[in-house]
Amino acid sequence: MGFHVNNTVLNTIFKTWQTEYNIYAPRKYPGGGRFSDTDCIRYGKINTAEEIIFDKKSEYSFKEFLTPVSQTLFFFTEGETKEADTLQKKAIIFLRSCDLHALKRLDDMYLHNGPADYYYHRLRKSIKIVLMGCDHSFENCFCVSMGTNQSSNYDMSIDRQADGTYLIDCKDADWEEQFATTGCAQQKVTPAYVTKNSITVTVPENLTAEVANSSMWDDYDSRCINCGRCNFVCPTCTCFTMQDLFYSENGKAGERRRVWASCMVDGFTDVAGGGCYRQKNGQRMRFKVLHKVLDYKQRNGYHMCVGCGRCDDICPEYISFSNCVNRLQDAVMEVKQND
Repeated sequence: MGFHVNNTVLNTIFKTWQTEYNIYAPRKYPGGGRFSDTDCIRYGKINTAEEIIFDKKSEYSFKEFLTPVSQTLFFFTEGETKEADTLQKKAIIFLRSCDLHALKRLDDMYLHNGPADYYYHRLRKSIKIVLMGCDHSFENCFCVSMGTNQSSNYDMSIDRQADGTYLIDCKDADWEEQFATTGCAQQKVTPAYVTKNSITVTVPENLTAEVANSSMWDDYDSRCINCGRCNFVCPTCTCFTMQDLFYSENGKAGERRRVWASCMVDGFTDVAGGGCYRQKNGQRMRFKVLHKVLDYKQRNGYHMCVGCGRCDDICPEYISFSNCVNRLQDAVMEVKQND
């Protein structure tokens, strides 16, 4: 059922939710940008509807909640271990359509790629999703090309109108009842979604692993500085490493943490004996791109990339992932001619 509500009604509903849930959404962090005089839009806990940023894209993705940058898994002493405490409350997360599709990719990796990851599943089962409608495309987005511009797998959708009111579509029966009791106007609501981006991406139908032999990857040896920012803002990157932190020199007490890792940075492919499988930055770019638009699809039937464009937004060297994908057709032809 759909509703037309104002800030007062929505904040009243939020207060009801907050007895059981923490609410996470894109919000502004003044002075938290990459430069001292800039702000940052990223996910964080909010209390009121006014804190949610609807008109700008979050620079970092929602995955910081489900897979924290550094997550303590358990504590240990010489004779015992203790699992780290979980969240005290369940969570409600506001996601745009591309990020909602990204959540499906995270589920694939953590829940269906072999035995379910216990720590991810513990958080995942406690969340509800609110879809944020997109009435226009943001810079560097190419969600239409990736088929992620529209989604129906949500508990509730929300679209902010020009007059500051909101259109709500409820699929959760309890939430629907809460809105109905406020006396707000009821109407049919379809979440807003974009049908065209300024950037169009085309993944070649005849793409195979042979494209790894193209010379196009050499271009990124000097351009990329292997900072890993593209991985860290990407909502579908899932790589991590394990770290044991010892509280004393004897190593009998400490904690084990899961920490984000990146295929674009030094050390990711280092092996015993001093070897490294991908030393050049172009080789790392090749691995990342083909994982996003080739081998993941071969396994799951759809691309890993959801077209949010955050990697293009964040790159300090202005390397465009979407442009790299669009170069693949020429790379395929180059490899065929060389055979």
